[in-house]
Amino acid sequence: MHAAGRGLSADDVQGIRDALAVGRKPKVVFTAAAGQIAGQVGQVVELTDPEASEEFVVVRFGRDELPFSPTDVAIAPRGAGRKAPSEPKPEEPAAPVEPEFVLDTPRVPAPRREEPKVEQQAEAKPARRAVKAAKPKGPAGLTVTLAYADGEWTVAAQQGSKALAKPYVVKPAEALRMVALVDVPGVQEAVEQILAAERADAEQQAEKLRAELAEIEARLAELREAH
Repeated sequence: MHAAGRGLSADDVQGIRDALAVGRKPKVVFTAAAGQIAGQVGQVVELTDPEASEEFVVVRFGRDELPFSPTDVAIAPRGAGRKAPSEPKPEEPAAPVEPEFVLDTPRVPAPRREEPKVEQQAEAKPARRAVKAAKPKGPAGLTVTLAYADGEWTVAAQQGSKALAKPYVVKPAEALRMVALVDVPGVQEAVEQILAAERADAEQQAEKLRAELAEIEARLAELREAH
């Protein structure tokens, strides 16, 4: 059996993912990138997170289940891994029966010679299985999110699928300092526009409150003069 050399394409990976979803375990053949097990056939039993490790294709090979990268395996051709039926051996012709001649003289049985028994102990050689050492998976990626909604800035942190910190409110000045660390065109301007809009809205509210306060103070002065 010759090993394929191109590995798995994106469509192949999606096809394997669909097959696993319905309970099938697609067969794959190891490519030359897999080393000395190239040409052997295994079964895909799981697809892990490709963002966590490039070796996310878990293949069952013999009694082992090891992770491989898409370049290490390829889709196995149909019939791969099946044993060819053995051909029946032709029947050997029976040996012709020789005529038996009987003599009148009595036969003296020859003494038996006992051959010395030599016990041979088969040397049990340990079977060598070509396996690929599994690489330890690294930690899941960390995502820190700065968001703005309903007039509030919030920060949240997540590692993989686990939430490390729920969104909590931060001051606009702290949000501006965080954005300043990210040198991305347009982000700084967008944050400054949001802060400018909030500042203008706050000034309008302050003017309204000052006008209401002045009106209340004038009313209070009139009440004092009435006494």
